[in-house]
Amino acid sequence: MESLAVDLRTAARTPLEEAHVAAMREVGDVRDYAAGEMLIRLGDPIETFFWVESGEVEAVNPITGGRYGEATLGPTQFFGEITFLSGGRSLMGARCCQDSRILCVPRPAMLELMSRIPEMSDIIVTVLAGRRRRLLESNEAALTILGADRSRELRRIAAFANRNRIPVRMLDLETPEAEAEAQTCSILPSEPAVIFGKHDTIEDPTPRKIAERLGLDMGQGGTELFDVLIVGGGPAGIAAGVYAGAEGMSALVVEDLAIGGQAGTSSRIENYMGFPTGISGGDLCWRGEVQAMKFGTRFAVPRRARALATRPDGSFCVTLDDGSEVCARSLVIATGVQYRQLPIDRLADFEGAGVYYAATDVEARYCRDSDAVVIGGGNSAGQAAMYLARTAAHVHVLVRGPSLAASMSDYLLSRLERNSKVTIHYASEMTALEGGGHLDAVVVRDKTAGKHRRIETRGVFVMVGAAPNTAWLSDLVALDDKGFVRTGVKVGGGSVYETSHRGIFAVGDVRAGSVKRVASAVGEGSVVMSRVWEYLDAIAPAMAAE
Repeated sequence: MESLAVDLRTAARTPLEEAHVAAMREVGDVRDYAAGEMLIRLGDPIETFFWVESGEVEAVNPITGGRYGEATLGPTQFFGEITFLSGGRSLMGARCCQDSRILCVPRPAMLELMSRIPEMSDIIVTVLAGRRRRLLESNEAALTILGADRSRELRRIAAFANRNRIPVRMLDLETPEAEAEAQTCSILPSEPAVIFGKHDTIEDPTPRKIAERLGLDMGQGGTELFDVLIVGGGPAGIAAGVYAGAEGMSALVVEDLAIGGQAGTSSRIENYMGFPTGISGGDLCWRGEVQAMKFGTRFAVPRRARALATRPDGSFCVTLDDGSEVCARSLVIATGVQYRQLPIDRLADFEGAGVYYAATDVEARYCRDSDAVVIGGGNSAGQAAMYLARTAAHVHVLVRGPSLAASMSDYLLSRLERNSKVTIHYASEMTALEGGGHLDAVVVRDKTAGKHRRIETRGVFVMVGAAPNTAWLSDLVALDDKGFVRTGVKVGGGSVYETSHRGIFAVGDVRAGSVKRVASAVGEGSVVMSRVWEYLDAIAPAMAAE
C-alpha cells in the first residue's frame, strides 16, 4: 500500500505538535511502567492510544517474542497500528525497554480528538497505515498458515486475509520453517494449520473465526441503533462510509467477504481519475476504508445479510448469517453484483481448488509457471489475464462471443492482443473439468469449428455474468426483472437513490440503471449520504418521541 504516502522512516519520527499533546492530556492520564512491563499483548482489544513521554518502548515480534524490527519508540512517539482506528485486536505487543512514563488516551476520546484536529489525525493515520504496510511486506505476521496448497479451507482463509489486508505468514509443509512451527505448537508437521502468534493453533479454522480472533466482526449483534447501516463493502459502500463518518453519523458497513467487494480483486485500474499509472482495486478500496475508519465508521467482515425487516419505530433490522441482528435508522444497499456460476458438472467440486472468482496474489500463486484460463469478456477478465500473465506460463481467455469491442475497454483489449503470453479464444466455452482433489485440466469447445481441445491448467478464473445480491431484501423494495434495485421518483423514492421504501437507499452496481464502473459507484456512495442526512433530519422528531 503505497498510499497515505510519506516515507515511513520520516513519518515515524515526526512528533505530534505541542497543541496536540496538550489536547490529549485533557482526556488521558499519565501512567508509569517498569522496564519489561507490557503496554499491550498480542490479541488484546485495542482500547488505548499510547504516547511516550519518557523512556523507551519496543514492538514485540508475535512469533519470536523478541523485538520487532530494529528501532524502538522514544519520547514524543506513539505506539499503535491501523487496527486502532477500527477497535480490533492488537497484531503485536508493546513492551517497555526501560522505566517509562506513558500518556494513555482512551480510544473513543482519541478518535474524537482526531475528528476535531485534522492535522493531528493526518500524522497518526499516516504512521499507522505505514506500519500496516510494513507488516504486510514482512514475514513476521501474527497469523501463520501452514500448507494452504494442501487445504481448500486454508486457501479461503489466505484469500480472506489477503483481500482484507491482514498480515499473514504463508509456509509450505515439509519445509524447515513449517516443521519448526509444528513442533512449537505440538501439531503434526504434515497437517495444514492456522496459528495465531507463537502457540495458538486455531481449531477448525474459517474466515469467520479469523475475523473473530482479530476483532474484525465487531459492531453487530448488540443493542446499538446506528444512524445508517451500509450493506456491502465495495467502492459504493466504502464511499458511503467515508461520507457518513465525515458528517458525524454513526455508521456500520457490513461485508460478506472482503472490504473492496468485486472491485477489490482488480489487479490494476487505469482509468480512475487521479492515478495516471493505475492502482489496484485492493489498494484503492483500502485507502477508502482507512479514511472511513478515521471518521469513526465501523466495518464488520465476513458478515452476510440474510433478511431485512422493519420495526414499529420505523428503523430497519438486518438479520445476518449467524442469526444475529444489526439495526439502524436508515439503510444503504450497496451489495453490488457477483459473478455467476457456470452450469458445468463438478464446478463446485473445484471451487477453491482450481476454480476461482478473483485473481489476486493468493490465487495466482497456485498456477505459477502453468497455464491459466480466464473466462469472461469484461474489464475484470482482461485485468485478471494481464495480471496472471506475469507469472503463468500462458493465459487463455475464453470469450463466448465473436468480439470484445463492446465489452472491454480499448486500451485493455489492445494490451491483451499484444501480449505474447495471452491467447484470446473467441466463440469458445469451457465444457468440462478434470482432476481429483485439485483441478488438472479443462475441455474447451470452439463453437465455430465445432471442435474440442484439452488445456492442462491448475487455475480457472470465472468472471462472467453479473447477478445482483438482493435476495436478502425480503420483498421490502421494488426490483426490476433482473433483480436489481429500482430507485427514484418512478417507484416512490424521494430522490434518485431512494428506493420504493422510505429510508432505504441503493447505490452502485446493485442499483437498476447505474453505470457499472468503480468511479460511478464511488460517486453514488458519496452523494447518497446527503439524502440519508435529509431523511434522518426529517424523522428525528418522531424518533425522539418514541
